Amino acid sequence: MKRHDYGAGYRLNEAVKCPTQALKRAAGIGVLIHEEESFPEKAAKEAMLVVSYGAAGEAAYEASLATTMEAIAEKHPGVTITQAFTSEVMIRRFAANTGIRLPRPEAALEGLASQGFTRVALVSLDFFPGLDYSLLTEIFQAYRARFKKLVLGTPLMYWMAQEEQRDDVADFVTALGETFPPRKMGEAVLLMGHGTPHPSNAFYAVLQDRLDTAGWKDVFVYTMEGWPRLAHILPRLKERQVKRVLLMPLMMAVGKHVKDDMAGEGEKSHRSILTAAGFTVEPYLHGLGESGAVRRLYVRRAEEAWDALRTAGGGNA
Repeated sequence: MKRHDYGAGYRLNEAVKCPTQALKRAAGIGVLIHEEESFPEKAAKEAMLVVSYGAAGEAAYEASLATTMEAIAEKHPGVTITQAFTSEVMIRRFAANTGIRLPRPEAALEGLASQGFTRVALVSLDFFPGLDYSLLTEIFQAYRARFKKLVLGTPLMYWMAQEEQRDDVADFVTALGETFPPRKMGEAVLLMGHGTPHPSNAFYAVLQDRLDTAGWKDVFVYTMEGWPRLAHILPRLKERQVKRVLLMPLMMAVGKHVKDDMAGEGEKSHRSILTAAGFTVEPYLHGLGESGAVRRLYVRRAEEAWDALRTAGGGNA
């Protein structure tokens, strides 16, 4: 028998008397929890699996992902903590550059199951619940019966103060504020995200709103492949008579997108486009994982998943 208590952070309206299985699954948002009552467990054996998109180079990995892993491990002494990359491209490149081949989440969960771990907390280092996090939710559903208890935590930004939930985006803006340098009139910060075809691309607009609300009127968010693009931001910079910009990546680690697409010397790089438009440009080549304030938010997400794993009760997935 499987026990379900749907609705981590969300409850179906009481008027819904006979929800279907599909509706119950769809309503399971927030931290996902599944407990398999029929799973044979002589003794609990717990682990944490930290999952990120990945990094290609050792320097980028050490500066952002490794330091985040260390911050999480410091808060969970004695806990078995392992990691996985979701991007096959990053797995191959990281292996080629370092000689270390990290697993995909599926392989990592298979390994934990084969080692006798019965309870696992999945921790996401995703920025927000986009395509990559959707993949994690599918992996969670596929592997939940392999463990006595499986938990999937939320990404860095998930809740937006809707229906009395916390405001992760506002918390992230506060953390970002610790990285911004002092600025004078005529200077601005441009935050470059990747962008996504997933509807979660709307998080960039919410982030801009929270920046504006926090008083950071000289900070602008744009994306490489989503919306808004750099072309959408240029008119706003000119309206504000900006002369100098600091280009900062809105990404976990510094890789090819940051070094080439954002700050490269090629004529199509954002640095070159801005320079050609008359701006003085200073690239900031540091990923989000290098910020102690941002790492603290990821530690909170890990603690939330770990607490859900160790709290008695059923699940919502």
